[in-house]
Amino acid sequence: MEIKINLPELSLQNTKMQNILFDFISKYVSLSEDEKQAMVALDIFRSVEKGTVLLSAGETSNEGYFVLKGCLRTYYDIDGEEKTTAFYTEMEGITPNCVLTKAPSEYYVATTEDSIITVSNPDMEKDMFEKFPKFETICRLLSEELLAKQQIDFDQFKTSTPEQRYQEILQKRPGLIQRVPQHQLASFLGITPQSLSRIRARIFEKKS
Repeated sequence: MEIKINLPELSLQNTKMQNILFDFISKYVSLSEDEKQAMVALDIFRSVEKGTVLLSAGETSNEGYFVLKGCLRTYYDIDGEEKTTAFYTEMEGITPNCVLTKAPSEYYVATTEDSIITVSNPDMEKDMFEKFPKFETICRLLSEELLAKQQIDFDQFKTSTPEQRYQEILQKRPGLIQRVPQHQLASFLGITPQSLSRIRARIFEKKS
């Protein structure tokens, strides 16, 4: 994983990202200054360049990721063709299955934009839980929200057409359409880029 270091802007950027993370956590629990400093001391913030593969299929990893700025993508390589399964943007996290199963990953995790993320592992989390039990509450709440969202997304994907899926993105994640390449978005929808272009044309005609 390529990480930008020794840049004067990075320290200021990290401080800004720390505050963004603290603001997000404050929606769930309040943090004391000691708890905030404990998080900063973990050195979990990373600046990652666009196109960086954080995890490859066949590798094992103990790291989970949380996006403060940017976009991560999960995808499979099937006979040389990438099949995108999810995009993770600001204030969304992913713990690869291999962290839990201890088996090699079946998919890839990569950045689609220059990103700032946090990187953590179970040992780090366990240590934090013992020192500050409040963090366990945060992780539990986030995990419950993530599981619920994944189930809803899966159900909608299985029961909707590609055009309905695209309309759903337009309604709930409009910014994503401008942020990821069309071929990756088409792959995520389960269609070809050409089919995606036709869907966009039909939607434009209806609006006109």
